Amino acid sequence: MKKKSRRVALIQMASEKFPQGCQAKALKLAQKAAQQGAQIICLQELYRSRYFCEGYRHKNFELAENVNGPSREAFSKLAKKTKSVMIVPIFEKRAEGVYHNSALVLDADGSMRGLYRKMHIPDDPHFYEKFYFTPGDLGFQAFDTAYGKIGVLICWDQWFPEAARLTALAGAQILFYPTAIGWHHSETQTARKAQLAGWKIVQQGHAVANEVFVAVANRVGREKGLTFWGHSFVAGPFGDILAEARESHEEILLADCDFSKIEEVRRHWPFLRDRRIDAYGSLTERFLNDDPRSKKPKTRKGKKPVSCL
Repeated sequence: MKKKSRRVALIQMASEKFPQGCQAKALKLAQKAAQQGAQIICLQELYRSRYFCEGYRHKNFELAENVNGPSREAFSKLAKKTKSVMIVPIFEKRAEGVYHNSALVLDADGSMRGLYRKMHIPDDPHFYEKFYFTPGDLGFQAFDTAYGKIGVLICWDQWFPEAARLTALAGAQILFYPTAIGWHHSETQTARKAQLAGWKIVQQGHAVANEVFVAVANRVGREKGLTFWGHSFVAGPFGDILAEARESHEEILLADCDFSKIEEVRRHWPFLRDRRIDAYGSLTERFLNDDPRSKKPKTRKGKKPVSCL
């Protein structure tokens, strides 16, 4: 089987104080990645600022940009210059009062191949994203680029197998997860170790279950109540780790992904062939058999139930 190798780069970096500084650093690292042969380059979630969702501040909405804003302008030029595909996460201002956590997909000629809007929005201590972001409405997509069909999901999406499966079914050969995840400063070492392990395992599981490549770009550094844990990684279609970054260092993580491996693995482990698509309708339910309308009221022997209507 003929190889279809693609060099992927994940930019793992600490954020600067101001958006201009973050963008300048990201551009410099992305250009360096391209010089090292990277054909698909992915930045971390909300790359253009510090992670502002740790609190409720209306002033943070001023950090947003529209789809044709400074991120697209700068990275489209770089994509065209280096002939690289770029995945550029942005804080998108869609309209007055409507904002998304999004990612631009820029092709190797600088054109915009597509847009993904984060579908799953968390609301946890230090991750108050529901205050800022409207859930995505573009669905799960695969974008046809110069270097293959790629899927983009964002951070909290990474815990949901349905998101990975639907993106893979759309034809994605590699799933990119721009991410901003870290530990609360008060958490124990035991809790930190468990969270990191679970985070890696679930995404390696997406790679195995869908027999695709998975690439996760996280940030590093301490920002207010969080320490971002790095560990950006690329996994192969059998879950094997091809490359992994360190916990607290800025890095350009490079990995060569042979997309022909997908066909090879699927021939031997035909998970998609054996899916029972006729039996999965209940996946659209929140829980099964918990609708009180479907339960018959208990009655005493010989007595009819009393209607409350």
